[in-house]
Amino acid sequence: MTNPMQFPDGFVFGGATAAYQVEGETRTHGKGKVPWDDFLAAQGRFSPDPASDFYNKYPVDIDLCQRFGINGIRVSIAWSRIFPNGTGEINPEGVAFYHELFATCNKAGVIPYVTLDHFDTPEAFYQNGGEGFLTRTTIDAFVEYAKFCFAEFTEVKHWFTFNEIPATAEGSFIVGNWPHGEKYRLDKAFQLMHNMMVAHAKAVVAFHEGGFEGEIGIVQNLEPKYPLDPNSAADCEAARMADVINNRWVLDATFRGHYAADTMEAATKLAHIAGGELDVRDEDIAALTAALPYNDCLGVNTYKCQFLRAAEGENDINHNGTGDKGSSRWFLKGVGESCVREGVPTTDWDWIIYPEGLYDLLLRIKNDYPNYKKIYITENGMGYKDDFEDGFIDDAPRIDYMRQHLAWILKAIDGGVNVDGYFVWSLQDQFSWTNGYNKRYGLFYIDFETQKRYPKASAYWYKNVAETGLLMA
Repeated sequence: MTNPMQFPDGFVFGGATAAYQVEGETRTHGKGKVPWDDFLAAQGRFSPDPASDFYNKYPVDIDLCQRFGINGIRVSIAWSRIFPNGTGEINPEGVAFYHELFATCNKAGVIPYVTLDHFDTPEAFYQNGGEGFLTRTTIDAFVEYAKFCFAEFTEVKHWFTFNEIPATAEGSFIVGNWPHGEKYRLDKAFQLMHNMMVAHAKAVVAFHEGGFEGEIGIVQNLEPKYPLDPNSAADCEAARMADVINNRWVLDATFRGHYAADTMEAATKLAHIAGGELDVRDEDIAALTAALPYNDCLGVNTYKCQFLRAAEGENDINHNGTGDKGSSRWFLKGVGESCVREGVPTTDWDWIIYPEGLYDLLLRIKNDYPNYKKIYITENGMGYKDDFEDGFIDDAPRIDYMRQHLAWILKAIDGGVNVDGYFVWSLQDQFSWTNGYNKRYGLFYIDFETQKRYPKASAYWYKNVAETGLLMA
């Protein structure tokens, strides 16, 4: 292997987790309910308990980070473990748990990057007529929760408000395979994203006005959209509309403080097709604008891209949650049809593998939103049906996937994009919201019956990259 490529000094090589996907203990130690609890129980397909048993095993996982050169870890606080009812009474056992977790991380030199809400808004906000963040009082509740965490967990210096607002909207109101979900409600999808961005903005302002030490930002699942035929004006329009849904709506809110005219026009059109209206108020725009100077960083979760073809017809989306390759469909009225470009590989879950798309995305952020300050790649990895043979997992496709994406990140850095870190998804094998346990992402294999951890080949490969700061071509 030749031509090593050097990462900048101080570049973070991290691993990513999320509370509900790793902690287990979902109904113990004073934790309140979240919508996923009853939703998954009713399905009966798989349980989030004990997941990776991180609540009890986190010292083992932090030790693995230290041994394998991983110097940052994404974790999230389960809102309902702090406030079981969303607001009001505090659960001291939950507060103590996170203090212990953060202390263990910091002592080991594995710096915690902490998300306040990673798909697990408390169930309390869906009761008595509430619709989660579609109900505006939830915005204020989130800000109060955030302010509590900022003041309580001062040992944390890196904060993210939300994880993947577009994915939340998609699961809730486009695909509709999440709790309290509906299909093809683009009006509600845009409204949900908007309200969550207002909550983010208010929390960011509260963080800086409170004088807390550190940085704060938001994590978004950003996905490059391409026309299947770049020479087709209709395909280009389909890609533009899909881009507004997944990328421009949240990026405009973050870095413009408002929605560009063509962004708003596209969102309004799609909302009308779904039979609804958008409620974007002057005070909302004022909140977004007030946060503009205070968005310290952007977390980019990136796995795949999408190729769009213009098409007419009714909505038809099928989510591939089983790994049955070729079973997914994506046809959205007013947008078009998702396709696979010839010669571009896909995973068993029909996710398109196109690492160059990450480079395009990063350069696009730099050029379209020049007031951004810093980017972390907060999730990137490959879901894979790992074969556990003789105590070893040879996950060469995952290594190749990571190598290609890291190479394009370095090219983006050379192109002037300020990327400060990379967090592989995921640190260890975890529970997946719609796939259960057969889609493994971890650097460390978990035998879910014994909870024993085994390093995969990718863990040893990543250790070398992290410890040397070199990527071998």
